[in-house]
Amino acid sequence: MSHDADVLLAVRNLTVDFDTPQGPFAAVKGVDLTLRRGEVVCLVGESGSGKSVTGFSLMGLVDPPGRVAADSLRFDGRDLLRATESERDALRGKEMAMVFQEPMTALNPGRTVGSQIAEVIRLHGRAGRKAAWERAVALLDRVGIREPAQRAKAYPHELSGGMRQRVMIAIACALSPKLIIADEPTTALDVTVQAQVLELLFSIQAETGAAVLFITHDLGVVAEIADRVVVLRAGEVVEEGMVQQIFARPAHPYTQALLAAVPDVDAPRDRARRLAPPTRAVVRGATP
Repeated sequence: MSHDADVLLAVRNLTVDFDTPQGPFAAVKGVDLTLRRGEVVCLVGESGSGKSVTGFSLMGLVDPPGRVAADSLRFDGRDLLRATESERDALRGKEMAMVFQEPMTALNPGRTVGSQIAEVIRLHGRAGRKAAWERAVALLDRVGIREPAQRAKAYPHELSGGMRQRVMIAIACALSPKLIIADEPTTALDVTVQAQVLELLFSIQAETGAAVLFITHDLGVVAEIADRVVVLRAGEVVEEGMVQQIFARPAHPYTQALLAAVPDVDAPRDRARRLAPPTRAVVRGATP
């Protein structure tokens, strides 16, 4: 595995096990994964393939009885296997951030969205209370929420699903992290809102130069955004490669089956074109 200066995240032989009434269950089995700075890698597979568990384990968010192990796990030159919990806490939000699949469960229902964004900024010592609030309002404006000063005072249940996901992106990007892990962030949204949220996420990614690990089952999305694709099946990597290679010449039967199930996916294009709204692909028959 490469450890050159361009490598931001590198994990070797990642395993995640859970205890069940039937005995130990291996959700992730010996996964190797590398992300370079500014790269967009899509982690693809069916429901239950271990995609989300992989993302959570990289963030250090797998709680007992889950057990995470790896031969090595390095982020920006640091050995995360040797990091203390307080050191991991300092990284989360500041240098590594996650956009969750369902913002209604990720956001605190008893606090305004502005206060939740401001808290992330304050926790990492970037600003006092007033400045953090002003930054939160500015972030809501950046993610395309109208009347941001008023919306900052709203509670999560008072916002639409698309607006809540925009809030999650604002939280994830508040401190310009080096890595964003996005766990199926558009699954619960209708097709039009999905396109808007993707456009937003990757316009911010282009501005900040963050690497993105995008977890999805939607091959239409993959064709639009990915530099590289890693295909996961039953917790194991079965294929990986550049997006053009995977779509044109999939080698593994599982990858071939995934692509065959979505016949209307446009061929991957240059990312600047893929992200431009007038040329956005519309995938008919794909799961939202």
